[in-house]
Amino acid sequence: MTEEKIGSLAEEALKRKQRLAELKRKNEEKQENPNTVCNLPKPKFRSYKPQDENLKENVLEDAKPGDVESEVQDLLSAAQSKVIIEELDIASLAPRKPDWDLKRDVSKKIEKLERQSQKAIAELILERLKEGKAKNLPELVKMS
Repeated sequence: MTEEKIGSLAEEALKRKQRLAELKRKNEEKQENPNTVCNLPKPKFRSYKPQDENLKENVLEDAKPGDVESEVQDLLSAAQSKVIIEELDIASLAPRKPDWDLKRDVSKKIEKLERQSQKAIAELILERLKEGKAKNLPELVKMS
């Protein structure tokens, strides 16, 4: 059993030596030819202009140089001009109060209650007028 292990270890050592020799040879080749890069294929440059006549009709024309200087000057002059804000609403800049969402949600209910309270006040004033406790309206309002 120990002889089998020794034989397999010797075989593995030989394989390792062969791999190291192969790596050493590849490194020497790279040093001799520094322009080659890891055995990568060279890129193929392709023309993307269609060869079919039907496709050529839909192709955009090649871009032509235009008057770039005038466009750049326009952009530079626009960047140098000062933009004046006509009116600035300070309320929009201020942060909202923490209970703003509660007020928003309850506002419809408050409006409804305000209408009911106004009706109730008007009824009380009418009752006092009918009873004749006060002679004029300002006195009736002060009493409530």
